[in-house]
Amino acid sequence: MNLKSTVNPLLDFSGLPRYGSVRPEHVASAIDQLLAENRALIARLTAEGAAASWNGFAEPLEDANERLWRAWGVVAHLHAVDDSAEIRDAYNANLPKITRYRTELAQNLDLYEKFKALRASPGFEELSQAQRKIVENDLRDYRLGGAELEPRDKRRFAEIQEELAALEAKFSENLLDATNAFSALIADRRALLGVPEDVLEAAEEGARKDGQEGWKFTLHAPSYGPLMQYAENRDLREKLYRAHVTRASEFGNLELDNTSIIVRELRLRKEKARLLGYKSFAEFSLVPKMAESPEAALDFLNDLASRALPHARRDYAELEEFARAELGIQELQAWDIAFVSEKLRARRYAFSDQEVKRYFPEPKVLEGMFRLVEALYGIRILPDAAETWHPEVRFFRITDWDGSLIGQFYLDLYSRETKRGGAWMDEAITRQRMPGGLRTPVAHLICNFPAPVGDKPALFTHDEVMTLFHEFGHGLHHLLSRIDDLGVSGIRGVEWDAVELPSQFMENFCWEWGVLARMTAHVESGEALPRSLFDKMLAARNFQSGMQTVRQIEFALSDMHLHHDYDPAGAKTPLQLLHEIRAKVAVAMPPEYNRFLNNFSHVFSGAYAAGYYSYKWAEVLSADAYSLFEENGVLDSDTGARFRDEILAVGGSRPALESFKAFRGREPRIDALLRHNGMIAP
Repeated sequence: MNLKSTVNPLLDFSGLPRYGSVRPEHVASAIDQLLAENRALIARLTAEGAAASWNGFAEPLEDANERLWRAWGVVAHLHAVDDSAEIRDAYNANLPKITRYRTELAQNLDLYEKFKALRASPGFEELSQAQRKIVENDLRDYRLGGAELEPRDKRRFAEIQEELAALEAKFSENLLDATNAFSALIADRRALLGVPEDVLEAAEEGARKDGQEGWKFTLHAPSYGPLMQYAENRDLREKLYRAHVTRASEFGNLELDNTSIIVRELRLRKEKARLLGYKSFAEFSLVPKMAESPEAALDFLNDLASRALPHARRDYAELEEFARAELGIQELQAWDIAFVSEKLRARRYAFSDQEVKRYFPEPKVLEGMFRLVEALYGIRILPDAAETWHPEVRFFRITDWDGSLIGQFYLDLYSRETKRGGAWMDEAITRQRMPGGLRTPVAHLICNFPAPVGDKPALFTHDEVMTLFHEFGHGLHHLLSRIDDLGVSGIRGVEWDAVELPSQFMENFCWEWGVLARMTAHVESGEALPRSLFDKMLAARNFQSGMQTVRQIEFALSDMHLHHDYDPAGAKTPLQLLHEIRAKVAVAMPPEYNRFLNNFSHVFSGAYAAGYYSYKWAEVLSADAYSLFEENGVLDSDTGARFRDEILAVGGSRPALESFKAFRGREPRIDALLRHNGMIAP
């Protein structure tokens, strides 16, 4: 008998996660068993006379929690990438149990006292730097988790945590369901003038799968994005735009409306912070981050806005003038911007995204990206095999040149109706030194690109190539860690506003001729990207960078103000606050019905609440880090080894600023970012 077949796959920690074997009925029994085991262990560890040592206390607790987080991580992952009514029900039924346990753990005064005793013991100084950092982080997290609260406040804190977890999950589910609820079937091809052939083929295939004739367009990015960019039919663009920006709002199915969830989350987050003595959730959120205060983050964003706004206003004025003079659009609207921008770029720089896309077939892009990181970091990336959650998912291994295993990763590139939108990296297994040897890390790399149609490979726009590089940068941060202790290995323990450094850093290579030339092959001729076309792309690199920058600043300011100085119990709505911020920093004003906040999943169902500013904050770090490669040669293996050693390998074992200074030799400067964005001269 195969013992594996009789074991609940969520309780099998002997190797890789068994994604293909997990069934909804496995979830509750596995979670209940692990929770019971962990609670029994905590009782033993906190019993009178139990030693407050690393080996006898901290490590066993960390190992037990890791088993639980790994099992739950599989469930959460399937909920995100292969959602079904059954897995969603199992996830939501068990989420309160997980949330209660997290709160119990964070508020356990006996555990907190044990960690304080460990910190005060003579043995603390004998621990490794990574272990000492874990203890310090744990002490901070116990304070932030409510361990020092009075019993009544602890109960209220726990209630808040549980309700917030449910609300965040519901926000994400509403958004996915609202996205899937809309489609437009176009029967007349003449209504689709301008839409690229490969997009039409995918739309025709979508209609055929539904048993219909014509072209089916949806609000998923691979369908929605190209239509908005290329469709000459202005009415169709407006129809799709309105559906996209009103998802999960009062303009659709009221059961999927996220408006009340937003307000409730803001109230609960503020109450949670106040219980711990912070004026705002933003103050609470920034304790483990690099930014010193909400005011410091806001000052950074406002300073960047003041530098970017003149460029953004010029960008938008050019767009308006071109729309009037060349396209007969007298009043530029939100549903025109992507379309007019593409027309202007094609006119000014004599190329289009679709022309470029023909040179980026998926196999060649992956080969080129892998070859780049192999050269930079002295590693090898090879195909591997594993049980996956979908037939489209691939699996790879990373080894040293001597063949020793460093880590492995899953690659899930294509958009599906069962998969939430966006792109992300997440950990499946974190590096750890075990009694039986080293457990190597495993990552998920998730994107939502257009799937191949027929026998043709998937083709990527240059923006999609950059997205892939971005997520692979996160993946390398997790996979190339040399830290053997769970709490600060890989991306763990890294300040949230520094965690985007390795990902945004990787995007820079997508603008290097020496990199791109070797990762392109025209889908029909096989010829590499011509240098003349690359030069046009480079000339257009900062096309509308001012508009793009202020758009990100608008999102970041909205997030920070909502979580810092906004009163969710007051008369002003979150939407009204967003309008006020737009009046100060936006140049492209959307229509009144736009409900951006209702699908702002980074903040209301992700981990970026009072942290969205970190994309721009980390962009300063990444641009400045990359400038050392520009000085030494962008493919310089010595600089690559230094980046691996000082940034990627150390994980969260030391403060991110120390890691940056160890690599760059100085404090970060904003100049490189402004130069990369065309806001100051080279």
